[in-house]
Amino acid sequence: MSNIYGEWLKAQREAAGLTQQQLAETAVMTRSHIAHIEAGRRVPSREDARRLDRALNTGNVLSSFLPEDDKTVADYFEPARVLEQQATMIREYAPVYVPGILQTRRYAEEVLGMRFPPRTDEERDKHVVTRLKRAKVLDNPVTPVVWALLDEAVLRRPIGGPEVMAEQTMHIVRLGEAGRIRVHVLSDDAGPHPIRQGLLTLMWFEDQPPTAYTEAHHTGKLHDSPAVVAQLQGIYDLALSDALSLKASLAMLRTIAKDYGHHD
Repeated sequence: MSNIYGEWLKAQREAAGLTQQQLAETAVMTRSHIAHIEAGRRVPSREDARRLDRALNTGNVLSSFLPEDDKTVADYFEPARVLEQQATMIREYAPVYVPGILQTRRYAEEVLGMRFPPRTDEERDKHVVTRLKRAKVLDNPVTPVVWALLDEAVLRRPIGGPEVMAEQTMHIVRLGEAGRIRVHVLSDDAGPHPIRQGLLTLMWFEDQPPTAYTEAHHTGKLHDSPAVVAQLQGIYDLALSDALSLKASLAMLRTIAKDYGHHD
């Protein structure tokens, strides 16, 4: 987004004599979120903009002039996407496709091209760009810490054909071998598991409580209730305890890549 919005927010905050922390407390937000908005790295949600207006007595200026969302992510996922960029630790589990932040361009093109009603090529390409931007959280070599729990069925599902899958699988291998992510495979032999009911993302932050995000068909929910988050963390930990070790998981990924036609 243009940073005019963030600069104006900063000017209004300073005119009110508030620090970022004081504004965050008044608006019931986090200081880091305020900082990201002021720096032009984040677009606040509509509700966040309303809270900022109330906290700064700016009428409805911040909510009325909110930068337009390009609608390349579903409305229900947008709060989770914002938090994903702020997290210090992310733990992913996806039962159908490779988690979004780990997807290669060609894999993402195939996944985002499978939609009803169909998207135009231009619409799909816009969504692919947004997904690849999400993956830039991995550009930082240290944070966020990322754990990926991959269902074996996801790796065996030939999205886009053998060449796309070989590339995608080796992308995960390289991230794992470089130590940028920790990857574990929940094999088919593990049998039924509560986690296999749907997508689950767990996120931890520097200055706010952990959250969880769950998703099913055209629905997604961000959970911040400590009891619910703790339950979902337990479900993840239970599955992780039955998953393959890092070493065994990377070996399986290499074998699967080879089956798809990859050769070192």
